[in-house]
Amino acid sequence: MKIFKLEDYIQMENPTPGKPYRPEILTQDHQAKNLGGMFGLLVPGSQVPYHYHNNRESIIIAISGEAIEVIEGKEFPIKAGDVLYIPPGEKHTTINRSDRDFRYLEYFTFPPVGADFVEVK
Repeated sequence: MKIFKLEDYIQMENPTPGKPYRPEILTQDHQAKNLGGMFGLLVPGSQVPYHYHNNRESIIIAISGEAIEVIEGKEFPIKAGDVLYIPPGEKHTTINRSDRDFRYLEYFTFPPVGADFVEVK
């Protein structure tokens, strides 16, 4: 078992000041076989590359700040408390256009985090 305490991630100091920070937080080391997890911290003006996954399903839980989720070219504002489901094949990115950090937890099938990642150019 692993307990994820939102306050720990909300209050965590960015170990890469001025740059995004996206470590895995749920891996095979935790005995997770079919599920992975990561913590995302997007500093102001940063974004995740526009991409999709052939098989992965993701749940994104916004825990602090606000951002824009772009899904298939359409923008959706998201903020702390919002939960998103991203199905396989859906092109998406998260963009922080605010002046504060945006933090989220993401849980996904088909781990590890870099597997099944197809960047859209």
